[in-house]
Amino acid sequence: MKGLDTGVAGLCGVDEVGRGCLAGDVLAAAVILDPHRPVVGLADSKCLSAARRERLYQAITGRAAAWAVGRASVAEIDRLNILQASLLAMHRAVAALKPQPDFVVVDGNRLPDWAYTARAVIGGDALVPCISAAAIVAKVTRDWEMQELDASFPGYGLARHKGYGTVEHRAALARLGPCALHRAGFAPVRQARAKASLR
Repeated sequence: MKGLDTGVAGLCGVDEVGRGCLAGDVLAAAVILDPHRPVVGLADSKCLSAARRERLYQAITGRAAAWAVGRASVAEIDRLNILQASLLAMHRAVAALKPQPDFVVVDGNRLPDWAYTARAVIGGDALVPCISAAAIVAKVTRDWEMQELDASFPGYGLARHKGYGTVEHRAALARLGPCALHRAGFAPVRQARAKASLR
């Protein structure tokens, strides 16, 4: 990418997943790739099949110089708002890295309030390999978690839609009302809670 040496050691990529969901934590991953152990096939996670993402997840976590996942809980999302919670998850992911990075690149147009030397890159998940890697790790981790949570919160279809506001999910919200995983500040959840209280 112009103006950025994406092959430098100590370069950390960061991306989040779950920002637009109605349920579940927002997760972020931070990845420092090892230039001596390249991961072939990195791309925008949204353009990859679930099976391909999972194979790349195994390669990334097995070959990266460092990687970590951070999160902000549903309670923190409701208290802070989803943007600030997403930035908090990013901060936690980078803070958990060992070793710490020399430079951080973040997907999007906003940076957390932190002391790291960093740059925001719009569309970075398709442009910068370490951001692509972070997006894949975050996406696969969150998808697996939502699949597990489906057993504890049956009826909503979490294993299929991963908490996003699909037609199936909104119908389940209307039928069952919100559960502990739902983000109270999001309009469809507020509306479902209000209807449930009238029953």
